[in-house]
Amino acid sequence: MFLRRLLPDNFTLTLLAVVLTATLLPASGQIATLFEWITNLAIALLFFLHGAKLSRQAILAGAGHWRLHLLVFACTFVLFPLLGLALRPVMEPLLGRELYLGMLYLCALPATVQSAIAFTSLARGNIPAAICSAAASSLLGIFLTPLLVAFLMDVHGDNGSTLDAIGKICVQLLLPFIAGQIAQRWIGGWVSKNKSWLKYVDQSSILLVVYTAFSAAIIGGLWRQVPLQTLLTLVLVCCALLAMVLLITSRLGKWLGFGLEDRITILFAGSKKSLATGVPMAQVLFAGSSIGVLILPLMLFHQIQLMVCAVLAQRYADRPQTAEQAST
Repeated sequence: MFLRRLLPDNFTLTLLAVVLTATLLPASGQIATLFEWITNLAIALLFFLHGAKLSRQAILAGAGHWRLHLLVFACTFVLFPLLGLALRPVMEPLLGRELYLGMLYLCALPATVQSAIAFTSLARGNIPAAICSAAASSLLGIFLTPLLVAFLMDVHGDNGSTLDAIGKICVQLLLPFIAGQIAQRWIGGWVSKNKSWLKYVDQSSILLVVYTAFSAAIIGGLWRQVPLQTLLTLVLVCCALLAMVLLITSRLGKWLGFGLEDRITILFAGSKKSLATGVPMAQVLFAGSSIGVLILPLMLFHQIQLMVCAVLAQRYADRPQTAEQAST
């Protein structure tokens, strides 16, 4: 029994298999375009189903949970940048100037949306609050991230992409959620009765994001730009940063008196950084710079956070249900 608890769960093993597949058989050309479309559709379906199964009362309750949202925003836009600055005497000598700037850029980004919600859902956390926090973080990040980058890295970019980024978020995330809310009166009961297998939509969206992101990293030749020793050091630095953030967010949630479901939401929403938002922003903010090296910390951190949070989410999901949760 003890050895079984030490073994990875099936979902984590599937994640590892997807990463290996992307390394050996990365999607490229028309296949990569196809996978991007499939990934976008899976994410849209994920938000449509969340809109269909969440009552309006639950959404209003999630939006009104201002203490939780404030803590998540503070972790995303204050805690991460402060850690990036505080760890400069350690990170810059180990990684070099460009990779350290990449770590600062990582710290300035908003939280990822789909995986934060998916992991919160798998872990049986406060899903309405996770949706509100993650979506608001992504929208606020469009404005806050360039300001943080200018402050942390003294880099200024073209603001012309702001409206495009807002439009993309609304089309991919907000519109499917609203459509699910509208369709709730017709399919809400069916979605509630089929939660046991609809959870695989959450898992599938994560797997697709992992495969497409890792494929792009392999094809981009990023591994050839950084020596193996530096790459391994960067992996350890990303692991250490994630571990510190996870520890601080979990302790803050408990210290401030949040319940378990809220602490799960704070943990997963407050420790994520968005690859989907970070890469397009980098192309604007770092025009003429070595973008590949600058976004390498983000790509590695993104993969590490998915792996670690998959294990954490499964641990939380395995906890016994209360009588109220079981009836719900």
